Amino acid sequence: MAKYIYEYENWTDFSWQDKAINVVFGEVRLMQGKIIGQMNALGFFAKEEATLTALTLDVVKSSEIEGELLNYDQVRSSIARRLGINTVGLVSSSRHIEGVVEMMLDATQRYSLPLTEKRLFGWHAALFPTGYSGPYLIEVGRYRTGEMQVVSGAMGKEKVHYKAVKPELVKTEMDKFLNWFNNESCLDPVLKAAIAHFWFIIIHPFDDGNGRIARAITDMLLACAEGSGERFYSMSSQILAERKIYYEVLQKMQHSSGDITEWIDWFLHCLKNAMLSTENTTQKILRKAEFWKLHEHTPINERQRLMLNKLFDDFEGKLQTSKWAKIVKTSTDTALRDIKDLVEKGILKQTDEGGRNANYELVDFKLE
Repeated sequence: MAKYIYEYENWTDFSWQDKAINVVFGEVRLMQGKIIGQMNALGFFAKEEATLTALTLDVVKSSEIEGELLNYDQVRSSIARRLGINTVGLVSSSRHIEGVVEMMLDATQRYSLPLTEKRLFGWHAALFPTGYSGPYLIEVGRYRTGEMQVVSGAMGKEKVHYKAVKPELVKTEMDKFLNWFNNESCLDPVLKAAIAHFWFIIIHPFDDGNGRIARAITDMLLACAEGSGERFYSMSSQILAERKIYYEVLQKMQHSSGDITEWIDWFLHCLKNAMLSTENTTQKILRKAEFWKLHEHTPINERQRLMLNKLFDDFEGKLQTSKWAKIVKTSTDTALRDIKDLVEKGILKQTDEGGRNANYELVDFKLE
């Protein structure tokens, strides 16, 4: 069995080949500047909307990587409330979602504060408010005291993918990590984010939730890199999309003797892809901002506003009266009146498809 990286002496003296990562590193830094520039040109409300979308995706997708599906609207509402963003259609959120959101916002909005043991324990407790992970009682708000293995497969045929640092060494290793995290100032924060993610995952200090906390630490350092708590892209969404390679690279690098070039290269490419996919989201947000600018004096009721925002965001399938009624919790008569009103105002139009149920879509528009 190959040695684990932490079994080497001075294992945290990581090395990498600059030549191998310079090009993608330069591209990432350039794109960060470009996205911030685009967003600053958007105006206050559109920028707020972009941040809300990115943070919501980050929370939802980070949990999805662990196989846990959170309700998008609950997460979005929780973030909007905490950031004081005035948005329609807020719903109440479960205690669990509030905890996950609390951790992510503490990481991204208070990115300049030191990362301490106490703060990490607070994040962990927020992730597991009941003391349980699924049906299992776990150690919450403190480092694990038991062995930690990452395994898969049926009972009796388990495959061990990773065996983490021994429990009695966790505190020593974490003290070293936190000291580096808070005092290392020569390293570019984007590279620091890549290293911190890897280092934390290798220690695996908690009973559960290590992946989510590693991703929150990553977001914290990316916010540092940009000098802003405004988030415009979601690294977790991209990690989810590339999950298979994410685990493959981690598994390979856990046996490295210190050179983690391959991990840093993957991390930077993943970050670049996250920013590329944001460009599409930005286009949608711009379009939405233009629409509301065009209709700032058009009388539109709350139900209509909610549905129009949905059409710009994440509406799936065809818009029909029954669907409208269900989403805004109203009668089909009221839904039909709302739709017809928007058709008369030239905002919606009926599509060409015939059939019993009429379908509607947004009318294309241009700002004068």
